[in-house]
Amino acid sequence: MNPEEFLRWKGDRLRRQAQLRQRMPSLKKRKGPALDQEASALHAAVFSRLDCLACAQCCKTIPPMVNKTDAARIARHLRMSEGAFYAQYLRRDEDGDTVMNASPCPFLEQDHRCSIYEHRPKACRAYPHTDRDFSKNLDLHVRNVAYCPAVFQIMERLAGLG
Repeated sequence: MNPEEFLRWKGDRLRRQAQLRQRMPSLKKRKGPALDQEASALHAAVFSRLDCLACAQCCKTIPPMVNKTDAARIARHLRMSEGAFYAQYLRRDEDGDTVMNASPCPFLEQDHRCSIYEHRPKACRAYPHTDRDFSKNLDLHVRNVAYCPAVFQIMERLAGLG
């Protein structure tokens, strides 16, 4: 994604998100393997042009869920006890999920790299969830349009807006 496309996304994402919400009934009618395959192909095409390190909006704005396995792995990497890791880095959100306690992520470096990349949470590894089982997460994808220019481009194309 070039700087011009990034700026277009930044300026247009909330309006496009509202338009996508209106198109959800037609997208939900397409749910299933065909939509999943189309989304997977778009995912590959979009990510072949997009450098996540140029953006990092997900890391700046969405505290990821951290499961017990993630917490143990990260704590071990940081040479902390799990209790200390929980106390320093995690909290329960309004849904009762365990998430990072800060945005931007405390492990996000100045150059947008992740200081725990090889040990990062499962939620970070899977984000933005557009490459498999796409149709199971349509509502999530519409929300993520505001956080991820890749999701924005994929959803625009699927909804016939782009």
